[in-house]
Amino acid sequence: SETERGTLELSWLVAELDWAGHAPLADRGVMTLHSGETIEQHDWRRVFWRELQSGLALGALLGSIGLARVFLWQQMFDSYGPHWLPLGMTIGFALVGVVLTGTLSGSMLPFVLRWFGADPAASSTPFVATLVDVTGILIYFTVASLLLAGTLL
Repeated sequence: SETERGTLELSWLVAELDWAGHAPLADRGVMTLHSGETIEQHDWRRVFWRELQSGLALGALLGSIGLARVFLWQQMFDSYGPHWLPLGMTIGFALVGVVLTGTLSGSMLPFVLRWFGADPAASSTPFVATLVDVTGILIYFTVASLLLAGTLL
């Protein structure tokens, strides 16, 4: 049925989204050390704004690529049926959300940990990657439930 096909497509595309959340997870602390820039606790707003901008830009780029991929596969193979555009938009918007979550959590978590008196190094890339994986699935299915309600879901 159409609903089963849509559910299968959604669950298959989750794997494609997984890499997107990890794209911005380069260890910001190490990058800062190499650049010679000193980041203090009161610099969180500047870091937040910078990461918000880069996360939106990277997310928009990856989201556009995801939408373009769905468009191309639809044109070449008729892979997604009549609801290819909402599915492509779901992927595009979810990618923006996942990448933005990755950039902001990866850059803000050290500030939060330091504010609570914990070691900022505890916000290692594996921890942030796991956090982004879990939130990425939630973002993806939330966007899907909003954009695909009444069509594929």
